[in-house]
Amino acid sequence: MESGPAIFAGVVFVLFGGALLAWTGTRVRRREPVAQGVNQVASATLASVAGTAALALGVYCLTCL
Repeated sequence: MESGPAIFAGVVFVLFGGALLAWTGTRVRRREPVAQGVNQVASATLASVAGTAALALGVYCLTCL
């Protein structure tokens, strides 16, 4: 019974992390700001760390089934 919520949470984290990393990469490649009014390097770094953390958490949730 507990594997259902773990699968759902894992998939959500993997999709969010992957989408955030793809979006950040696209913005950086086009030299567009990742966040308005913030240093481009700092915002790209923070978004990349958050995306990687979400991706890792999703993989963790899916492997602990």
